[in-house]
Amino acid sequence: MPIYEYYCPSCKSRSEKLRPMAEMDLFTACSQCGKAARRVLSVFAAVVGDRVERFEGAAEALGGGGGGGCCGGGGCGCS
Repeated sequence: MPIYEYYCPSCKSRSEKLRPMAEMDLFTACSQCGKAARRVLSVFAAVVGDRVERFEGAAEALGGGGGGGCCGGGGCGCS
């Protein structure tokens, strides 16, 4: 089962949850305040030589925002 990242707009916290892919877009209870949290794209990093590059907001930069990445429903435009 994959781990998804969730954001709570009420208390502005982020949390991760292990859940089936069929449930990834369902709201989940915030681990801090218990209110509804929504799934967000996770931040990831890549090591390039001796530096770490962060790719925060990569989907938005590509015109996506809620998809699954290249050829997985994202905004890359490939088919």
